[in-house]
Amino acid sequence: MADRRGAFTVDENTLVLGIETSCDETAAALVMGGFDVASSVVSTQVDLHAQFGGVVPEIASRAHLDMLNPIVAQAIVEAGVQEGRIDAVACTIGPGLIGALLVGVSAAKAFALAWDVPFIGVHHHEAHLYSAFLEDPSLEFPLVVLLVSGGHTMLVEMHDHGVYRLLGETIDDAAGEAFDKVARFLGLGYPGGPAVEREAADGNPEAIAFPRAMLNDSLDFSFSGLKTSVMNYVRKHPDVSSSDVAASFQAAVVDVLVAKARRAAVQVGAKGLVLGGGVAANSQLREQFLEGCVVDGIRGFLPSRSMCTDNAAMIAAAGWYRLRRDGPTPLDVGAYPNLRLPFIL
Repeated sequence: MADRRGAFTVDENTLVLGIETSCDETAAALVMGGFDVASSVVSTQVDLHAQFGGVVPEIASRAHLDMLNPIVAQAIVEAGVQEGRIDAVACTIGPGLIGALLVGVSAAKAFALAWDVPFIGVHHHEAHLYSAFLEDPSLEFPLVVLLVSGGHTMLVEMHDHGVYRLLGETIDDAAGEAFDKVARFLGLGYPGGPAVEREAADGNPEAIAFPRAMLNDSLDFSFSGLKTSVMNYVRKHPDVSSSDVAASFQAAVVDVLVAKARRAAVQVGAKGLVLGGGVAANSQLREQFLEGCVVDGIRGFLPSRSMCTDNAAMIAAAGWYRLRRDGPTPLDVGAYPNLRLPFIL
């Protein structure tokens, strides 16, 4: 429990308020002991940005300003606790949209000061790594995590809590970004990931042989060329079925993601392979990911879809581990839109 006099211990009773405002979800959650979710509230801005085909930073920031305090209040009410029971406040400090981040960071610091509790700055990617532990704290190290989202695609080895090694990352477009761009090109709507998946359900994934870039090279990823191949093919074949295009594109992305994740797990001798990030909600990716784990004889873990997308429970969980390991974050820390995960192995 936290001690308001300055000294504190972090244990299974430590209750952390998590706040997430890095992009277009306003979220707050209360998590005890690093994995026991007392409440988790997410307000999405999809409808606000849909007409623009993507996230508009200024609109996102204003929506966070309007929604954050009510969302925090709702999370506290749903947890059935008083404000005085909260032992620490964790918040995303980067990466993300600078205006959106500043809303959350400013509010989190204010709550920490008002309640006289520690503040913990959390890296958004690190939080995604902890989504799996929220649902299965028994996962054993070392783990390989395939983190796939709209802004990032990377393979990370978790050697221990707070001890990571970057195995591979995208050298251009992230997988989620490619989904968004292809969906926009095909006129499927926003957000692109779910739109492409819906369209692909009626298509033939073998109809078009799109490239699997860097499939047998390093553990890095590249999806920009695939996106360009889709656009060039449709321009040359204007009558092609959009369902076949979507299915073939999706298959190409999933094949590369799963192949490299499996190879990474073998290379590091991982005890488990974990999927995370917004694109982890994709049904074909989830299916092939688990099938690959079964073939390789390695434990595979898929977070629930609610834990794949941005949420504050993962922020609170990562904050609990960070507080236990490093102590509070200084209040003069800022918001960092291009913050990189501190790979320290």
